Amino acid sequence: MHKNNQHKQGYSFSALVRAYPTLSKFIIKNKYNNQDTIDFANAVAVKALNCALLKNHYHINFWDIPEGYLCPPIPGRVDYIHHLHDLLTSSKHIKPTGKSPINVLDIGTGASCIYPILGQREYAWNFVASDIDPTSIKVAEQIIAADKSLSKNIRCRLQPNSEHIFKDIIKAGEFFHLTLCNPPFHRSLAEASKGTMRKWKNLNKGKPVNKVSSKALNFGGQKAELWCPGGELAFISKMIKESKIYDKQVLWFTCLVSKKEHLAKLKFTLKKSHAKQIKVIDMAQGQKISRFIAWSFYEVNEAKVKSN
Repeated sequence: MHKNNQHKQGYSFSALVRAYPTLSKFIIKNKYNNQDTIDFANAVAVKALNCALLKNHYHINFWDIPEGYLCPPIPGRVDYIHHLHDLLTSSKHIKPTGKSPINVLDIGTGASCIYPILGQREYAWNFVASDIDPTSIKVAEQIIAADKSLSKNIRCRLQPNSEHIFKDIIKAGEFFHLTLCNPPFHRSLAEASKGTMRKWKNLNKGKPVNKVSSKALNFGGQKAELWCPGGELAFISKMIKESKIYDKQVLWFTCLVSKKEHLAKLKFTLKKSHAKQIKVIDMAQGQKISRFIAWSFYEVNEAKVKSN
């Protein structure tokens, strides 16, 4: 994990239970019977773990999402935030430690609103959190309203048109130092269901799915969170093409890329769109390797960009 990630040493369940006592009823021993853990196939347990992590490490006293909405793994999500900070720090255009606020746009924030929460807490960034799902926006606004710092620094915007990503979200005269996105990875509901089933079987060591566990599969996420026509390649390609319209309103566009084999096509699309800078940032969480692609229409040595 990133050197600044608070979770790089694993979980201290004793500290987490002190912060959020409800977690205690989900604590079990690992297969070696020598360490505390939870059943990560249990959606309620995972949600309780997230509440504990957010309260203990980020001082978030209220966080709740409806059943059936994506419950994000916080250590991996905050890793993206730390690497984005590194991207800004290495930029020739700005100094993120200065007095000017850093403005960030989260595409597809989800009901959890997790990236704006973590980005605000770790770096005091200002966020616009967008989503196409009205329920996600409503729930995210409830989480934000419960915390003074979040409500001061995070605004939610509903995307009214499924054909657009930045249009109707980036307003005239606005400037963002970063955009970020965890895109829908799958190409169809059937593919998303297979992926969720495979994940459940891995967590349960290949045991067959019974009626009880089938219900548990529903915590994997809503349609807009998991799949779209063409999957992540089509989604990110559309994002790249639309980003050209906002080339001077955003310093760095970024997006997670789940499949490494998509990078060549995405880089080709970026070159066709005349992006001036293209970077692929690798991230590692344990044995899992992930990455995001970043692009900018600003020259490396271009004059300092403006802020809102």
